[in-house]
Amino acid sequence: MYNVLVCDDEKDIVNALKVYLTSEGYNVIEAHNGREALEALANNDIKLVLMDIMMPEMDGISAMVELRGKYNVPVILLTAKGEYTDKILGLNVGADDYITKPFNPIEVIARVKSQIRRYVDLGSDNNSGDVIINGGIEIDDKSKQVTVDGEKICLTPTEYEILKLFAENVGNVFSPKEIYRRVWNEDPFGAENTVLVHIRHLREKVEINPAEPRYIIAVWGHGYKMEKRS
Repeated sequence: MYNVLVCDDEKDIVNALKVYLTSEGYNVIEAHNGREALEALANNDIKLVLMDIMMPEMDGISAMVELRGKYNVPVILLTAKGEYTDKILGLNVGADDYITKPFNPIEVIARVKSQIRRYVDLGSDNNSGDVIINGGIEIDDKSKQVTVDGEKICLTPTEYEILKLFAENVGNVFSPKEIYRRVWNEDPFGAENTVLVHIRHLREKVEINPAEPRYIIAVWGHGYKMEKRS
């Protein structure tokens, strides 16, 4: 049974999410502000965090900044319809995805399952797979480790899946919609900005100069591809 941390200052929302998640076999740990969420992460084996942005004492954005300094656990932000700027800010500081309130229980469960599957796979030593090499990038899909020029880098599960998609299809161009469809396993419906933010984070980790990328190249008007390097 996996632990899911639900953090929201509205107890009705926490209770609703607890009903959805426990019905799917997850164990729910509750928090009501960012500080409580960080304490819960320090004391429990958390597989996923569902966290509101607007909260007292410590908001979701501030908590995300501290969280990403220590953990690569997937985080799904809970946002109101009018919080577009906050959604992008949340992705910029390391959130993996967001769900807009009021949320659909089926959507919540689908996204939770997808993120947990990706996270558990990333930490597993029992997965089959080969080493993928392109230039200085080496992806060991068995251990889920990535090195760049011999140096190990820490990727979130989402970043890992995007990099693997590119590395397995060097030279192929993927639109943001296609990347979202393949990595998130969902129809995009306006999720292009989510993809762009994750690609920017990925470039910051694998490129020597993210402003002049050697590996993850934008193809104007079409999308992105990984360039073949020796």
